[in-house]
Amino acid sequence: MKFLSFRYQNTDSFGIVTEEGVIDLKKRFENKYSDLKSFLEDNRAEDVQINTDSVDHQLDEITFLPVIPNPSKIICIGLNYHAHVEEVGAKESGYPIVFFRVADSQVGHQGDMLLPEESADFDYEGEIAVVIGKKGRRIKEEDAYEHIAGYSCYNDGSIRDWQLRTPQWGPGKNFDQTGAFGPWMVSRGEIKDGEVLSLETRVNGEVRQRTTTDLLIFSIPKLISFISSFTTLNPGDVIVTGTPGGVALKREPQAYLKEGDVVEIEVSKIGTLINKVKADVVSPRPVRS
Repeated sequence: MKFLSFRYQNTDSFGIVTEEGVIDLKKRFENKYSDLKSFLEDNRAEDVQINTDSVDHQLDEITFLPVIPNPSKIICIGLNYHAHVEEVGAKESGYPIVFFRVADSQVGHQGDMLLPEESADFDYEGEIAVVIGKKGRRIKEEDAYEHIAGYSCYNDGSIRDWQLRTPQWGPGKNFDQTGAFGPWMVSRGEIKDGEVLSLETRVNGEVRQRTTTDLLIFSIPKLISFISSFTTLNPGDVIVTGTPGGVALKREPQAYLKEGDVVEIEVSKIGTLINKVKADVVSPRPVRS
């Protein structure tokens, strides 16, 4: 199944995408669950039984929200493909490189990614996101897949000069609406455990990144095991698994995003996340009388 979070007529909800449209699970469960995160706390995504004979909305009637709009944790992995390690001139680490994003740094499918006025060094990073469905701490690698609710596309948009000013990447990874998450989550049952997925990033139709998940340095089970060693993973937590080579920072010449660019992140078996870049224009300060 494909699960999504969305807004319809100024009301936030969540549901399932079918070929006919969107089934509103908040409505069907009579507001028992306020959002997809609370739904996953009580339900295994692949076990949901719902009447799909009719839909509540058409896709063109809704606004896509980040798949999980309110995760307690967005845990991102840096330098997790050999090609990206090589292009930035780094050394491979014996352990995953971990940093965090905040919820305000995300938009959903078809939402505008904001180019901040503080920098022009706006880079794309196509990635695969893992959504946790079962709580766990100190999870063994062999048990890791049991804790996954599903998978999605992610754009770990980065403001490079702010990211690289210090060894801590946080500021460059957390400008408002610089990342994107969607369009939906495909439940674990739709993708075989360990199945090789392909990932492609396009800017204005030009392929910038292309890889497969068998080229990850640290596999998804290894990431879940490692992360759960130091923090409890809860339903709705998101692990963003790393970007391959081809980022704008290392292209010749550099090819940073600019206003009007359209970025597509396509992952096999999941779909395509599409976002347009918009300048974040700060309103003038009011003039004191």
